[in-house]
Amino acid sequence: MDTHASTFPLIISVDDHTVEPAGVWQDRLPARYQDTAPRVVRAPLKEMTFLGGRFRPVMGEPGDEGPLGDWWVYGDLRRPLTRLDTAVGVDRDEVRLEVITYEQMRPGSYDVPARLADMDVNHVQSALCFPTFPRFCGQTFTEARDRELALLCVRAYNDWMVEEWCGPRARGRLIPLTLIPLWDPELAAAEVRRNAARGVRAVAFSEIPPHLGLPSVHTGAWDPFLAACDETGTVVAMHIGSSSRMPSTSADAPPAVGSVITFANCCFSMVDWLMSGKFERFPNLRVMYAEGQIGWIPYILERADVVWEENRGWGGVADKVTRPPSELFAEHVYGCFFDDAFGLRNLDSIGLGNVLYETDYPHSDSTWPKSREVGEAQMGHLPADVVERIVRGNAIELLELTSDGLWQGPV
Repeated sequence: MDTHASTFPLIISVDDHTVEPAGVWQDRLPARYQDTAPRVVRAPLKEMTFLGGRFRPVMGEPGDEGPLGDWWVYGDLRRPLTRLDTAVGVDRDEVRLEVITYEQMRPGSYDVPARLADMDVNHVQSALCFPTFPRFCGQTFTEARDRELALLCVRAYNDWMVEEWCGPRARGRLIPLTLIPLWDPELAAAEVRRNAARGVRAVAFSEIPPHLGLPSVHTGAWDPFLAACDETGTVVAMHIGSSSRMPSTSADAPPAVGSVITFANCCFSMVDWLMSGKFERFPNLRVMYAEGQIGWIPYILERADVVWEENRGWGGVADKVTRPPSELFAEHVYGCFFDDAFGLRNLDSIGLGNVLYETDYPHSDSTWPKSREVGEAQMGHLPADVVERIVRGNAIELLELTSDGLWQGPV
């Protein structure tokens, strides 16, 4: 690996993304599901909008005019691959909301050897990758009508993630992140344990489950799932947008508005968790917020402590939150960032051990191929041992990687 003769530590990114190859489900499900399992077709785009945090694509029929793209077809769902799914290698001013084909994306988006090569270019040693077609916590399968098939799809994705994406070709440099059947916490617990037995230490979850029509973390509904995570040391990883509702202000607000306030769902979610009592019920439970940045955290912790201290009686949390929320945060919550100079200036108010680094490859926000240079510019004022912890040390500890920063597989 070319380290550019830099003293900057090799990066462990806790938020990158994979664009699933076309055969993930077709190759793994029984033959009777070939016509109903997720599959890719090439078709024209009829129209597509992204306003007010809502993404609305419409697939055209064969012979229709319009740009051709590759579309995932699954039940009633028609979901195209877009330039926003994989923007690396494209000039920022040329990144638009448009449909694309696999041939039009950088191969590192979906191909393991190409991904490792792009990680080398970017001074990245290891990476944890969120899904694309299933969406950030598997909402695609949660919304499906056929729950039997949906469960098979969740398991097939996890098998592909562990055995192929993070398999032998990855040489320990790709870290598995698995999905759960969100509609059934008991099945979710079983899937956590199945994957933990083969070395998986991270599972995707929604930052605000009620937005998906699911119970909140204030109920006991999720306790079987949380107990499994607590027992196995599996980190609950929540990406912005994993509630299928990106923050916005109005139905006609341009995407730029939402892009500025993407941290908001993480902020709301973190307060939910801190006031839920779950961290005291499940002392080994840990959660992380991918792409949420960190600069907003000090004020929220300050305010949460004030509310807990002064208003916990009428606030409905006195019987389940027995310690200041900031103490619970220090032991259970991790913020992830790729570009947050303000947060780095306020590390003492966040906690050095609660910060993780990311590169967001291959999305438009990604710092690829200059994540090392960006990191050096942001962290140049920090001591070397502090940079080491942020860029890789905390991730090694949280995800139970080897001391060299690699995923070791089944243990």
